[in-house]
Amino acid sequence: MSEHVVKIHKWLYPVSWIYKSVVAMRNKLFDWGVFQSKSFNIPVICVGNLAVGGTGKTPHTEYLIKQLRDNYQVAILSRGYKRRTSGYVLATPQSTVKTIGDEPYQMHTKFPSVTLAVDENRCHGIEKLLHLKEPTVDVILLDDAFQHRYVKPGLSILLTDYHRLFCDDTLLPAGRLRESINGKNRAQIVIVTKCPQDIKPIDYNIITKRLNLYPYQQLFFSSFRYGNLRPVFSQNDSDAVAVDSENKEVPLSSLTDANILLVTGIASPTPILERLKEYTQNIDLLSFGDHHDFSHRDIQLVKERFKKLKSEQRIIITTEKDATRLLHHPAVNEELKPFIYALPIEIEILQNQQDKFNQHIINYVRENTRNRSLS
Repeated sequence: MSEHVVKIHKWLYPVSWIYKSVVAMRNKLFDWGVFQSKSFNIPVICVGNLAVGGTGKTPHTEYLIKQLRDNYQVAILSRGYKRRTSGYVLATPQSTVKTIGDEPYQMHTKFPSVTLAVDENRCHGIEKLLHLKEPTVDVILLDDAFQHRYVKPGLSILLTDYHRLFCDDTLLPAGRLRESINGKNRAQIVIVTKCPQDIKPIDYNIITKRLNLYPYQQLFFSSFRYGNLRPVFSQNDSDAVAVDSENKEVPLSSLTDANILLVTGIASPTPILERLKEYTQNIDLLSFGDHHDFSHRDIQLVKERFKKLKSEQRIIITTEKDATRLLHHPAVNEELKPFIYALPIEIEILQNQQDKFNQHIINYVRENTRNRSLS
């Protein structure tokens, strides 16, 4: 396993120690029952992490949706980070990034038949979903709620980045952990995400030992699989529309002679950059912070950087999450729209463990759905 340098701001350790004591006391109060965690009579699956930043929560949540939607009425509940609304909001065809947040909007447009809501108070959000009459809800997926301990999920899936394992990290602000690594004990499943496709068998063993999981916990490894590029905007209509299968897709293999402007507002663009470099070295990266709200000045910068690309085969590539914020941006003009493409990300469970993982999820939902009908 190649060594990854995890940046730790050691001079901030004193602040991290204070933060650690506060978080530890909060967790103890939940463990002692002073703060109450509420269970629900419905399958509830939580997807989260110990660290701030991207570990691939949304792609893994989408993976679960695909596994469950054919046999169950799935509902997604998210906080709706950086939305401009508050409280419980049920997604509708009129919802926007501003009303429900970028990642919920991404999932809502990709899976319009799946119920999606946002609420900072997850208990309140679950109760509202359970009162829906049409459609009724069979299973709830909690997106990024591992630290929201007022809800006690039936199944907790903890993600950790291959390039920054939680065992190598430390608490905020010196590191990126929201809580100590002891929090991993609340998870029934741990997934090491963003693994390289050519990860070696010995690396699996090294990581397994370093994570030091309990026997009741199952460990899986996953990798990103990138699909064909999809146009963010319709080529024949001046109005912005969501991407669908009828739009022309661009295979990554056709990027050999292309000059790319890669525009991202995610925690770490490195995996995407490395993937694109397999096809061309002519990449100009324009990186913003996670969940970045693009300003008019940002779009102007995109235009300026794009014009500097020399080849006639020019293209702007962005993530699906960033595409949701560019889709209705007033500063994105008709001249720019035909060149903007989104790079879809799907999850692949490695080590030939995909069937085992899928069956574990389905068995949990089936068993708890049956128990609910008998109660």
